Amino acid sequence: MSDSVDVTGRLRKMPAEAGTPVTYTLKVGDADVALNDLIGQHIRLDYEGVIRCIHCNRATKKSFNQGYCYPCFRKLAACDSCIMSPEKCHYHLGTCREPEWGERNCMVGHVVYLANSSGLKVGITRATQVPTRWIDQGAVAAIPMARVTTRYLAGLVEVACKGHVADRTNWRAMLKGDVPELNLAEERARVLSLIAGDLEQLRSEHGADSITVVDEHSLELGYPVDVWPAKVKTHNLDKSPQVEGTLEGVKGQYLMLDTGVINIRKFTGYEVRFRVLD
Repeated sequence: MSDSVDVTGRLRKMPAEAGTPVTYTLKVGDADVALNDLIGQHIRLDYEGVIRCIHCNRATKKSFNQGYCYPCFRKLAACDSCIMSPEKCHYHLGTCREPEWGERNCMVGHVVYLANSSGLKVGITRATQVPTRWIDQGAVAAIPMARVTTRYLAGLVEVACKGHVADRTNWRAMLKGDVPELNLAEERARVLSLIAGDLEQLRSEHGADSITVVDEHSLELGYPVDVWPAKVKTHNLDKSPQVEGTLEGVKGQYLMLDTGVINIRKFTGYEVRFRVLD
C-alpha cells in the first residue's frame, strides 16, 4: 500500500475482530483504514488542534474520559464513577444519571473473566462485548469465569476476586510482549475455590440464578506485531502534535511505531490527518 492513504477527521476507538492475528481498523472521521495492511509502512499522524466531544460534537479544549467534553462528562451515565467501579452502581437507588441507558447497558448480562495480558487479571464486561474487551486490553488469552445478571453484581464478584488476583494490566509489559504462560482453566478453578463463600453469600442476597459459574473454554489471541519494543516510549498529541514512524504492530488500542507507541483510545475525539508516506 502506498501514500494513497490520506484521511482527515476525528479519531475513534479502533474496532477489532478476533482472528489469527486480530484484525484492526483505524477510524478517522468517516474513513476506515485497514491497519494490518500497513505493518512495516511509514505512517504519519498530525493533530490539527481541535477536539470534538464524541457525544455532542461540541468543541472542547480538553478531552474527559477518552473523548467527552466537560458538560457531557458531568451528566452522562457512561461517564459516572460506577463505570470504573461497578460495585458502586446506584441504579437500584433511583439515582442513575440516565435510567434508560442503565437499562440497556448495566441491567443486562455480564461476564466475569480471567485474562492474561501482562499476567493474570480479573475483569468484567457486558456479555455482548466478548471478546472485544479482551482484545482492547491486549490479552493473549482470556476465559469466562461466571455469568451474572447485572453490571452491579459483576462488580461485586470482581471485588471478591481482587483479594486473590490483580485487576490491572501492566500496559508496558503488555506492549513488550512480556507475558508469562498461564493455564487459565486451572487459575479459574483456583480463584473460584477461593471465592466460593463470597458467591454463596451474593446468591443468597440476589437470587440463586443471579450468578452462574461457567466451564467455558479459553480464547487465545494473537496480534499483528512484527517488532516488540525493547523500551516503551509514548507519543502524546497534547505535547507533540505530530507522530511519525514505521508501524511495527498493533495491540490493545495502541499503535506501535519504531519511534514510540500511541494509545488511540486516549485521543478519541481529536481531529487528525493520517497518512501513509513513501
